[in-house]
Amino acid sequence: MKPRTPEVTPQDDLFRSRLENLIAPRHPLVLLAQRIDWEGLNTEFGAFYEDAVVGQPPKATRLMAGLLYLKHTYSLSDEALLERWVENPYWQAFCGMEYFQHEPPTHPSSLSRYRTRLGPAGCEELLRRTIVAGLAEGVIEKRDLTEVLVDTTVMEKAITYPTDSKLYLKSLLRLNRVARQSGIELRQSYTRTAKRMAAQIGRYAHAKQFRRMHRELKKLKGRLGRVVRDLERKTASWDGVPEALTRELALAQRLLNQQRTGANKLYSLHAPEVECISKGKAHKRYEFGVKVGVVASLKKPFILAAHALPGRPYDGHTLMRSLAQATLNTGVKIKTAVADKGYRGHETWPGARIVLPGQRSGSPGERRWRRTRLRRRSVIEALIGHMKVDGLMDRNWLKGTAGDAMHAILCAADQNLRLLLRAIAAFLRLDVPTLLTWLRSLYWSWFNPLLSQNPERLRHAT
Repeated sequence: MKPRTPEVTPQDDLFRSRLENLIAPRHPLVLLAQRIDWEGLNTEFGAFYEDAVVGQPPKATRLMAGLLYLKHTYSLSDEALLERWVENPYWQAFCGMEYFQHEPPTHPSSLSRYRTRLGPAGCEELLRRTIVAGLAEGVIEKRDLTEVLVDTTVMEKAITYPTDSKLYLKSLLRLNRVARQSGIELRQSYTRTAKRMAAQIGRYAHAKQFRRMHRELKKLKGRLGRVVRDLERKTASWDGVPEALTRELALAQRLLNQQRTGANKLYSLHAPEVECISKGKAHKRYEFGVKVGVVASLKKPFILAAHALPGRPYDGHTLMRSLAQATLNTGVKIKTAVADKGYRGHETWPGARIVLPGQRSGSPGERRWRRTRLRRRSVIEALIGHMKVDGLMDRNWLKGTAGDAMHAILCAADQNLRLLLRAIAAFLRLDVPTLLTWLRSLYWSWFNPLLSQNPERLRHAT
C-alpha cells in the first residue's frame, strides 16, 4: 500500500490549534519547506511501495522525509529527534502537520525501516531535491554546476579501536551465546578465563611488557580456537546449521586466520565491512570506516554528490564515478573539475578539464585561469569539516555497506539544508554583505550580458 497525501481541512478544530496560528510565516524553516517539492517526492517514493491493500497504511512521505532531513540537519539520534519534534511547532510544520501534535508521529524504529525501504537510490532523490531547492532559492545558479571540486574523506564507523584481545574475547562470548540459543552444550566455555586473560593483556601492554603480553594473547587465541573446533565437531552431522551460528563461525575463522600484514582483515564483529584507511593525518594515523567521495560546486559552497567507496580505492580511480554521480544529480554537463594531486595521471571525464596542482604548461592566460580555480580548492575541505562537526558524518551508526552509502548521501543533503537555512536567515536580516553579493550576481547574470550584446547601450551606460 502506498502512502497517502494528508488532506488539509479548511474547518478549524475546537480543541486543537492550527500550526499556522502558532508559527511565524517568515521563519527560515517555513520558507524552506515551501521550496521543497514534496509532491514530487511522494511520486518518486511511490515506487518503493507495493500496491497491496492489506495492512496498516504507511506514514506520509512528507512526514518521514522531513524527519530524515531534520535528523541530519540538527545532528540528532532517532530518539532525540522525536522527543524534540513534539516540542517544536516549526519542525511539525516542516513535516506537513496541520495541527500541533502532542505525541510523537511514529516510533524511532520506523525511521530505520524507512531508510531500509528507500535505500541509496531514495537517499539520492532526497539530495537532488536539496539541489533543486538551492536553485529555486538562488543560493546556487545553474552555471555554477559546470565547475566542481572533487575530494575524498573517511567516514568512520561506530566501533571501538580494534585490538586482537578485544576481538578474540568478543568472538568467544558471541559463540557461547549462539551455542546456548542453538541448544549446544560446549565442553568448556572459557568465558571466565578469557575475561581474565584480556584484562591481563591490557595490563602487560600498559607496562610495556610485550613478551608477557604476546604469551597471554596466544593463550586467548588458543581458547577461541578450541571453542570453534568444538562447535564444528558437534554440528558436523547436522542437516541444517542455524544461520547465526554459521555467520559467527565464519567470522571466528577469519579472525583466527588473519595475519598482521595480511589483507581483508577483520576489525569489528558487528560491522565486518569496516576498513582501515590511512590518510596521512598527524593526529590520527588510522581511521576505521569507509572512504567517501564528495563533489561540490566551485564558486559557491554546495554539495552535488557524495557516495561511499568500499574497498579502499585509490583517489584517482574514483574520479569518473564521482563526476558521473554529480552529473546524474544535477543534469548539467561538467566542464571543469578541480582536485588535489591524488587524482594525478589517472582517469579523465569526457568534455571536462581536470585541474590539478603542479600543472605548469600552457599560455600565461591559461595558467592564470588554473590559479584562480586552484585557490578555491580548499573550500571542499571546509565543507567536509562541517559535514562531520555540524552533521553526523563523523560517526556512522547505520548497518552494512548499504548503511554507509545512505549515511554519506544524507549527510550531504543536510549540509545543503544548513546552507539554505543560513541563506534564508541572512536574506531576512538583510545583511549588507549578503545584499551586495546578491546584487553582484544579478549584475553578472542580467545587466552585464545585456550590455555586451548591445555595444551602443554600453556606450550610453558609460
